[in-house]
Amino acid sequence: MAGAQTGHALISMTSDTHLFDLRALTQRRDRAAARVEAHDFLLQRVAEDLLVRLGAVKRQFPTVIDLGAHHGVLARSVRQLPGVSLVISADSSWRMLSLCPPPRLLVDLEALPFADASLDLVVSGLTLHLVNDLPGTLVQIRRALKPDGLLLAAVLGGQTLSELREAFLLAESELEGGASPRIAPFADVRDYGGLLQRAGFALPVTDTDVVTVTYPSPLALMQDLRGMGATNVLAARRRAPLRRSTLMRACEIYVERHARPDGRIPATFEIITLTGWAPHESQQKPLRPGSAQARLADALGARDFSAGEKAPGLSKNEPGGR
Repeated sequence: MAGAQTGHALISMTSDTHLFDLRALTQRRDRAAARVEAHDFLLQRVAEDLLVRLGAVKRQFPTVIDLGAHHGVLARSVRQLPGVSLVISADSSWRMLSLCPPPRLLVDLEALPFADASLDLVVSGLTLHLVNDLPGTLVQIRRALKPDGLLLAAVLGGQTLSELREAFLLAESELEGGASPRIAPFADVRDYGGLLQRAGFALPVTDTDVVTVTYPSPLALMQDLRGMGATNVLAARRRAPLRRSTLMRACEIYVERHARPDGRIPATFEIITLTGWAPHESQQKPLRPGSAQARLADALGARDFSAGEKAPGLSKNEPGGR
């Protein structure tokens, strides 16, 4: 669970390569379910942020899917909104779903069972970045939304756990002669915006928020990740157990390079929020080229100059002079 170079992330999201082992993801979430509430601070933050964003939207969403529901934090938040009559929690982990408010739906995140134009709102918290065919899943979501329906999702971006990625890369290179795939390569904010456009969403918007959390040690961070069900699910991960010597060296490198004066170590989480609407004729359309009714020069209080005309006040030796 961490960010790497975004170019590789975009390739994985747009090709037939299976970067993530979704069966392992389900197993991780199943194991984490019993204690997940002690490790859900990041999901709680996402739920609070998405609820604020939804509260600013001047329309109601009667039928909602929480896709990748975890243990229901986001579903419970969305149910507070006026006009919401049905919130369905959907996840691939039945043990997580058992903690969600009903109704609940066990789903394959890459083969969604929703009818076309059946949903008013799809929300998702910290799940869609782990889908192998994200363009395909986004197209399925857009089709399932009613015209002018909304997708609002939070995913992890490429800066996530960059410190941990660096520490393991250096430790494995030093002790084992090369690094194994341990850190998931998530996309950046521009890549996600492009994927929304490709999937046919109208008015796509992406923005990013970098959250830094401190821990008493790298081992405490790893314990928290395990409690979230967010450990390594890369399909190409090394199946042999991590060597204790490599783990200890990675912890040493983490502390050497990133420890703060008080001894605590920071962990970076980049949260990217995706917003996209199913197309509808009532939505604002971009202006056609050449249809503007006002000139930029007028707005800036500036004067236009024709080609070859020198702006006043510039000599031949000054920048912009000829």
